[in-house]
Amino acid sequence: MRTPIAGITRVMGRIREIEAMVYPAPPPDEPGETKPPVRFEIVLEEALEEKLDDPYERDEDGSISVPSGLSERMSVWEDKLRELCEQYEVDPDLARAVMRMESGGNPNAISRAGAIGLMQLMPGTAKGLGVDPKDPERNLEGGIKYLSQLADKYNGDYVKTLAAYNAGSGRVDSYGGVPPFPETQRYVKNVLALYRKYSRGD
Repeated sequence: MRTPIAGITRVMGRIREIEAMVYPAPPPDEPGETKPPVRFEIVLEEALEEKLDDPYERDEDGSISVPSGLSERMSVWEDKLRELCEQYEVDPDLARAVMRMESGGNPNAISRAGAIGLMQLMPGTAKGLGVDPKDPERNLEGGIKYLSQLADKYNGDYVKTLAAYNAGSGRVDSYGGVPPFPETQRYVKNVLALYRKYSRGD
């Protein structure tokens, strides 16, 4: 298979842009002064940890306004979550458990892997679902729609549904269930615990 040169060129160009934004060119060193080179891993890590813009609310100084408390953050999306769950025939307690596990109700959350927003959608997944992951309501819709699709695929088996949401349906199909990845196994266990908690009305 040929190497996608154009894609590599775009990636390298983006890397240079990130380096320039995070570490602008310093003034010339004083004679005899040497500065240690900046490790690119640090540049990339800091760039990935930047928050996404919230198109809805901002403080007067322009900063994004997100409630600090978990319960308050989650309650902001409750009405929309219920509406979407009814539309896509998803148990609201399941969707709520996934959102809490994924982002804690923070629409500006972004993972180091590049997952975005309330339901931590990867850009490719969001595109396939037909939603803009940077729009909180559309992100929530995409995640609930994805849960609906996975639940249908696995005949209502929430263990496989959640494993596929975290690790991808291809891996679930390959292993015939939850893949042997500690992260995915913890994810399924924790989301199911939250689901039971919400189902009890706690």
